[in-house]
Amino acid sequence: MQTGFFHNERCMWHGGGNYALTLPVEGLVQPIPDGYPDSPETKRRLRNLLDVTGLIEDLDLQTAEAAMFEDLRRVHPQSYLQRFKSLSDQGGGELGPRAPFGAGGYEIAALSAGLVKRALTSVLQGRHRNAYALSRPPGHHCLPETPNGFCLLANIAIAVEAAFEARLTERVAVVDWDVHHGNGTEAVFYDREDVLTISIHQERNYPMDSGDAEDQGAGAGEGANMNIPLPPGAGHRTYLEAMERLVIPALQNFDPDCIIIACGFDASAVDPLGRMLASAETFREMTRQLMEVAEEICDGRIVAAHEGGYSAAYVPFCGHAVLEEMSGSAITAPDPMGDTIRLRQPSVQLENIYSHMLSDLEEMFF
Repeated sequence: MQTGFFHNERCMWHGGGNYALTLPVEGLVQPIPDGYPDSPETKRRLRNLLDVTGLIEDLDLQTAEAAMFEDLRRVHPQSYLQRFKSLSDQGGGELGPRAPFGAGGYEIAALSAGLVKRALTSVLQGRHRNAYALSRPPGHHCLPETPNGFCLLANIAIAVEAAFEARLTERVAVVDWDVHHGNGTEAVFYDREDVLTISIHQERNYPMDSGDAEDQGAGAGEGANMNIPLPPGAGHRTYLEAMERLVIPALQNFDPDCIIIACGFDASAVDPLGRMLASAETFREMTRQLMEVAEEICDGRIVAAHEGGYSAAYVPFCGHAVLEEMSGSAITAPDPMGDTIRLRQPSVQLENIYSHMLSDLEEMFF
């Protein structure tokens, strides 16, 4: 079985409302981003790089239909969906903080959720050994009743609930390595025992009031939520150590049927919205770590849903590295920033401090 790659050009046409220029040929020309950080170029250039290197030939290229209303309704109340659809039909606007959209934004967001849903369904049904959804807009900040941080629908949560409804799975784990806390996914499943949510993020970046290590779930979900806030400047070694000492044991204890990665690349050293020092190699190694534990506990079932990442020049190389690992392809894309990022890694003294910090979290969680 190949790695499934789920993509639809229409997702690249999501505009940032007042932050995008819509050309006169309405509906037939992609809006031009103007000051909106969530540019389609980061994702499109990843897709283009896969074509140029030839890695796309080692993937099974797929698309998907938009998630249906009943799929969305399992996560978002009808009142929110109606407000979203109405404003979208009127030309767009903003229903929540930092989540603008243009005309047709509702339909494009439903398509983005549909890509993640189909990727997860495909893996759970055994059609693909693993899958990557190049979805846009992202979803991990979206709360049930409020869009947030470029996210309009909770893509991963929608896909998970659809899989539960279809009885394709009973336990799912979400590992979110986007540089920003996955507050939306956390909120949906905070009191649930059948979904383990793990977020490894830059402390107090966005949202500034969430992502504390002490927040470990509530009620039936107590202990099924793990936040790993890292200080600004944490680099390659700290990310891999956090995965090895915290994420992997948590996955082994939970024993899910599938692992979903909220796959943001804004922890890279050159990202304008993060202050971390990860590289394409960091994302490659974290993918390898998750693939190894997935082989151990859930027959290798992994789905990656594209989230953030705002360096149009570097996101493609990070995504390419992840897909190299997922597919087992021998085709590589040399990292243009690798040597520079290696020179900027924290000192040994700082890395030791970060390691002690992980020890404190280890004691808290286990």
